[in-house]
Amino acid sequence: MFTSPGTASLALLLSFAAGIIAHEHHGDKIPEGEGISKDPIDSILWIHILVQVLAWGILFPTGMVLGLIRSRFHVPVQTTGSILAIIGYFLGHKHKGRQFAPDNVHAKFVPTLMLILICQVTMGVYLKLHLERGINGRIRPIIVRAHGWVGKLMPIVIWVQFLFGGITMLGFCRGDHTGQCLAHFIMGSAFIAYGILLTILLLVGQVWLRSTGRSQEFFDSIVIAAWGCVNTFTEHRWGGPWVHNDLQHTSMGIVWWCAGLVGVWLSRKRDGTPKRNLIPAIVIMLTGYAMSAHPQTLMISTMIHTFFGYTLMGAGLTRIIEISFVLRDRNTVNTDGEDPNSFQYLTPFLLYASGFLFMGATEEQMQLLSDAHVTHVSYILILYSISFLLFLFVNMLIHLYAVHVWGQNSKSDAETPLTNGHANGHVRPADRTVQDAEEFELEGLISDEDDESAVERKPRRPVEA
Repeated sequence: MFTSPGTASLALLLSFAAGIIAHEHHGDKIPEGEGISKDPIDSILWIHILVQVLAWGILFPTGMVLGLIRSRFHVPVQTTGSILAIIGYFLGHKHKGRQFAPDNVHAKFVPTLMLILICQVTMGVYLKLHLERGINGRIRPIIVRAHGWVGKLMPIVIWVQFLFGGITMLGFCRGDHTGQCLAHFIMGSAFIAYGILLTILLLVGQVWLRSTGRSQEFFDSIVIAAWGCVNTFTEHRWGGPWVHNDLQHTSMGIVWWCAGLVGVWLSRKRDGTPKRNLIPAIVIMLTGYAMSAHPQTLMISTMIHTFFGYTLMGAGLTRIIEISFVLRDRNTVNTDGEDPNSFQYLTPFLLYASGFLFMGATEEQMQLLSDAHVTHVSYILILYSISFLLFLFVNMLIHLYAVHVWGQNSKSDAETPLTNGHANGHVRPADRTVQDAEEFELEGLISDEDDESAVERKPRRPVEA
């Protein structure tokens, strides 16, 4: 039992944990005031990047979903990812060529990231050992929940480290550029996260949304109002002179919290039932308009910001069309919410693209492209290509989850009577899905200690009429 893949991964992680702290980067070739040397990136560092993208960017998120559906492949996938992460770590410290400043944010975040991974693997091994007697009976439920929450936190932490890696590789976001980088990467990531959440709600979240008794615009408007309040008081150093684009950024924050409050108010009918509204979509369009007219110093930067604004306005416009004409103020096209209209995919994807366009439009990036004589058209197409790939991967992960959940429900209700052409009006499968989804949320990634035979032995709950 102690020779399981999870135990082997834990042993490997612990064996090099001390090396994370002990390793030092060399920087004798780095010019003063710069973050990188002039040397090119060698093949070992490229392999490091590819291995880490495979481990952290593909295998770990896939393993998280496999854990949610209690698949027997959860542990092997996560174990493989852990081993590759270790290999990638050592490759990152054995490369030649380009040198990086010792104080770079990518290297400083590694101990935190690896500590999270070690804790996650340790909890997984503990759960796999099935220690349930004595004090373990009281500790185990806490470990189960912690393991689940850390697993859900991992994609966010991984995303942050990937951004840090790109910034460090190019030597960007140092000195006076730090503030602008933070604005671009935080806001860009927020648009992408919004797009991912809309994709999840579109494909598997409608049942949960109905269970909250709130409309989607209620949650959107709360976030918009909160974000607006933050921007109102952080985009300008109050007491100092108004410089550069302070007024535009601050006014954008003001309109966000004002519109957000309106959106919250309009998200309920007089009888208290949820109601759709167009306020979040209007805010997205206004933000896109403001960003499309954002003054820039370089022509390529002006073109990128303009197209970013158009993309964001497109996301808002498609949202308005979706709510008003496709859904006609309903939550879904179908009562079961399992088969969305193809038009509904446009808004989430355009938010992905908006996020990447904004993250790729910092001053240093624009200067690099201008010096290399790269046209804005080529750059926009590359960013859209990356957006398509992320959109595909998110849809694949959601499909993996949905096929398991809805597939089980469809099979269990295959012989039930049909109402209006659907199995019991699709009410029972939806209820069953809610119940399963709530179990997954409460139990976290419980699949680490449950194999398929345990799931099969679990008695079925009777379906209530």
